Amino acid sequence: MKKFLEKRLWKYRGKRIRPFMRNNVKLAGALIFVPAFLISMFFFWKDHLLHFNVSQVINHFEWNVPLIVKSLVCSLSIGIGSVYVAYLTFNGLFKRLKHRQMLARMIFSNKFYEKDHVKVKKLFSNDTGAKEKITYFPKVYYRVKNNHIYIRIAMDMSRFQNRFLDLGKDLENGLFCDLVDKQMEEGFVCFKLLYDIKKNRISIDDAIAENGVLPLMKHISWRFDKLPHMLISGSTGGGKTYFMLTIIKACVGLGADVKILDPKNADLADLEEVLPKRVYSQKNGILMCLRKSVDGMMQRMDEMKKMPNYKTGENYAYLGLKPVFIFFDEYVAFMDLLDMKERNEALSYMKQLVMLGRQAGYFLVLGAQRPDAKYLADGIRDQFSFRVALGNMSDTGYGMMFGDVDKTFMEKDVKGRGYAYVGTGSILEFYSPIVPKGYDFMSSIKNALVGVEGAQATAVASGSESDQTASGEGVSEAND
Repeated sequence: MKKFLEKRLWKYRGKRIRPFMRNNVKLAGALIFVPAFLISMFFFWKDHLLHFNVSQVINHFEWNVPLIVKSLVCSLSIGIGSVYVAYLTFNGLFKRLKHRQMLARMIFSNKFYEKDHVKVKKLFSNDTGAKEKITYFPKVYYRVKNNHIYIRIAMDMSRFQNRFLDLGKDLENGLFCDLVDKQMEEGFVCFKLLYDIKKNRISIDDAIAENGVLPLMKHISWRFDKLPHMLISGSTGGGKTYFMLTIIKACVGLGADVKILDPKNADLADLEEVLPKRVYSQKNGILMCLRKSVDGMMQRMDEMKKMPNYKTGENYAYLGLKPVFIFFDEYVAFMDLLDMKERNEALSYMKQLVMLGRQAGYFLVLGAQRPDAKYLADGIRDQFSFRVALGNMSDTGYGMMFGDVDKTFMEKDVKGRGYAYVGTGSILEFYSPIVPKGYDFMSSIKNALVGVEGAQATAVASGSESDQTASGEGVSEAND
């Protein structure tokens, strides 16, 4: 009952932003500097203070210049050093103070407050004067929890209310965070921002697919069973190839049927050595693979409905079937090589795969330097529920990837960094899994394949032993 009342009557929303917080950093620095400076000065002058005599000072005053200079220089150094050490030690606290300062200054600079002149009585006089006073200051709360920043602004029917609702982009750019979510709470709008995103980057060894989920960052996973098909674009040197190889390794380790289409016969085509008969680089072979994939998908859908445990609404995983991943690199470059008839044929296969693949467990991973809209038209792009743009792209490129979104795309010189749409409605800053220098993809994919084949062989052997045991028990019972 008590918890229920606390939940209903009071909810902690964070630290409220106050007018004085626009000088937060200066105030914090002064609170550290002044005590350190005064304590240091005291140690330099303590002997003089202990034997302090007013009459002697008045009659025989002398400037102790060396001590004054020495004490001031040392005390200033100690005060500044204390501020610097405190900043390094409590860096997170200083960042929060700065964030609250930025929010307070945003309120002042945008004039999200009201003020009026009020009469005040003058000190040591019966006269009155006018003084400017803030009569309205919005209820804005700041909170950091689980590496997220929550900013709540009261919907109090003020004349600024509509402007408060549109602050997401300003908060995202000003605090250098990623806007993850925006929700309406009772009487408040809550902006949820991801703070210090780079810390959520994971290693390639942590990118392990399991139960329809492939983690790509600590807070971002590709749930391919629910968000089928991935579209990857990236500028040269942006990390697109390494990212695709990372996903291939994870899918092979899952035991999935992996097919690779590389019309440029480049990095992905080299996997023919470890994945024989699964890599296609010639035009006819790629078209054949797409056609056979569509035929296999249709056949699987028919077989699924005939299975005894088939259930309407359930997918391939419910029936114990393995997923099929088709990695198609340089998709746009391939389409440009085709004549009109071949292009229409390829587009027809692509449409069927992206529209019907989810239920049957057929997933496309499409890679392109520039996702040209004419080859992703007719709703094809929207069927790619997970989209990643790596490297620095143009505004046109981002538009092709994510459509018309209210997002400021920033450039950072970090390989494997970009932006991702993960089905939540927001475009998030993204860092692909870290690949150590000199990492051998060939060996790691081969080892993953050997591990899967070994596990499958063990499972088959165990099944055969169980059948033989059951058969032997049956014979014994019959003899009895």
